[in-house]
This record gives sequence, C-alpha cells and structure tokens, in this order.
Amino acid sequence: MSSCPLPSSFDSDSDFTEASRLSKFTRRLKEEPLIPIGCLITVYALYQSSRAIRAGDKARTNRMFRARIYGQAFTVAAMCAGSFYWARDREARKASEAKIAEAKARKQQAAWIRELEVRDREVRELQERVKRYTTVKEPTTARETKAKVEEGK
Repeated sequence: MSSCPLPSSFDSDSDFTEASRLSKFTRRLKEEPLIPIGCLITVYALYQSSRAIRAGDKARTNRMFRARIYGQAFTVAAMCAGSFYWARDREARKASEAKIAEAKARKQQAAWIRELEVRDREVRELQERVKRYTTVKEPTTARETKAKVEEGK
C-alpha cells in the first residue's frame, strides 16, 4: 500500500487558518472606522448616565440618555452607509473567494483520483500475486497423487 495519506474532506479550511479573527477584526476596523466610534460614544454616554443616576442629577441623566440615543443612531447610520459603500468590494471579494474555493476543490478532486488510481493498481497487483500463488496444478491420476503425497513427506 502507498505510504501517502489519503486526501481528506476534513483537510484544514484555509479560510479559517489564513485569516485569524484579529486580522478580520482589524480589516473591518480599517474599512468602517465610524462604527467603533459610534459604539464608544454610546458606551461613554451610558457610563456617564449611570454616574449621573448615582449622583442624583436628573438633568444630566436625561442629557446622557439622549446622547446614548444619538450615539446609537450614529452607529446605525454608519453601518448602513458602510454597507452601501463596501457592497461592491464585498461582492468582488466573494467572487474571488469562490474562484479560489473552486480551484482548491478541483485540486483536491485530482488528488483523490490519483490516490484512487494508485490504490486500484496496488489491489490489482495484489490480486495477481494471490492468483499466482494459489493456482496449483491439481494431480489428475492416482500415480501423480501418490507422487505428490511422497513429496510432501
């Protein structure tokens, strides 16, 4: 048998190994920097409103809750604008990833076919060897049978 391992459908998926979560996150931050800014504004407004609640300042609490709403509205607007702005780029990226995936699938299929051909050739060779060693000429007469028995002793 061949010492090469069989290709596997569970081979590592390069989409997950080539791009880590951190690299994806930094890429998205570079693409759409306004979204994290909106999130920070929202979090800051929530923090300040909680401080105002503890201090008992109702007017500041209401201002901070309004600021939180404005921060959330800014974040949603940034997400929508970024979605429209980067739509073509994402479509192009998906198309290139599809081409890469198709090429990888063809390469894996070719590897499977090569491996199956090697295994098939090995099986045929094994069957031929077994056939050669198992085909023994059977004696046809009593004299040949007696000679075979005497050879075995």
